[in-house]
Amino acid sequence: MSRFTLAMTAVQLTDEQFFQLCQHNRDVKFERNSQGDLIVMTPTGGETGNRNIEIAYQVQAWSRETRLGAAFDSSTGFRLPNGADRSPDAAWIPLERWNALTPEQRTKFLPLCPDFVIELRSPSDNLNELRCKMEEYRDNGTRLGWLIDRAHRRVEIYRPDSEVEIVENPISLSGEDVLPSFVLHLEPIW
Repeated sequence: MSRFTLAMTAVQLTDEQFFQLCQHNRDVKFERNSQGDLIVMTPTGGETGNRNIEIAYQVQAWSRETRLGAAFDSSTGFRLPNGADRSPDAAWIPLERWNALTPEQRTKFLPLCPDFVIELRSPSDNLNELRCKMEEYRDNGTRLGWLIDRAHRRVEIYRPDSEVEIVENPISLSGEDVLPSFVLHLEPIW
């Protein structure tokens, strides 16, 4: 997704105002960085949208089969501990964290950082901005994150307290101990 940032120096939105802005403008996808600046996300092209749904399908199928947690698509907002509101292309949290949320919290942007995230780079995405977003997820509690760069057939793997691992042209990725037995098959994504 392409994006542009609107610095909101004159107006600081509360969490509820930001949620309402998103609800009243459902055709526009917003994120918000930790400084409160709005980031307007443009729709993806057909190829990226097709690959995004393939990723979400594989994560959801594993989540449904194992019943270890809840999976989310790119429309889900997460309010990170640093105050940013983000929407990864796919995400997952353990069942205990999902069950700990109140019914009201479940209907709004989830007040937590996902344990697992995937970002799929579209042709218009700035790689450095995506890397900063992945580091933000990791710094806020994500235990495993994958930045998939289709153009270079490369995956950057983010883990807590570790250097980013770069894997060239993998055919699959393991969910490691965060998503036990999960394997993302990359052939339909490349």
